[in-house]
Amino acid sequence: MDNKVVTTLARSFHELAMPTIRFNFRGVGESAGSFDEGRGETDDALAVVDQGRQRWPGAALWLAGFSFGGRVALGAASRPEAAPVSRLVTIAPAFTRYYASPSEVPVPPCPWLLVQGDADEVIDAADVITWARAISPPPQLAVLPGVGHFFHGSLNLLRDTILASVRNPPGTGP
Repeated sequence: MDNKVVTTLARSFHELAMPTIRFNFRGVGESAGSFDEGRGETDDALAVVDQGRQRWPGAALWLAGFSFGGRVALGAASRPEAAPVSRLVTIAPAFTRYYASPSEVPVPPCPWLLVQGDADEVIDAADVITWARAISPPPQLAVLPGVGHFFHGSLNLLRDTILASVRNPPGTGP
């Protein structure tokens, strides 16, 4: 929840005047429970979605996540109880660790930005890029050259990439 990539993501959404909620997954920090391979964590994310809808009725629902959180956000965005999801943003997602092939990936029914550094030392960037290009329809893919998993020295580039994707989606011109 306090990771600098997650914080940058939340600040980007704030800059776009989007209400945001950051939370820890089960078993992290002071959260109860234990790791559940993404299943229970997706349920947790949907519970947070319910809370957000109560706090901000009528607000567009955007889901986002970093690394394992990207896998969870994708899972939540693809579940009917989350509908309608307006946008999904996944950053250096750990998808290849949880899905055997791109054909297993639940494709969300919303615009989807996937940001991946090509120098990621935790998630194999080439695998993620190949994987993302094989999904149908593919997400909007932003590959950031020379950027590692934790975006050291590249948080402004990450923010700018997110903002540009939202302000100028593909196919809308400069």
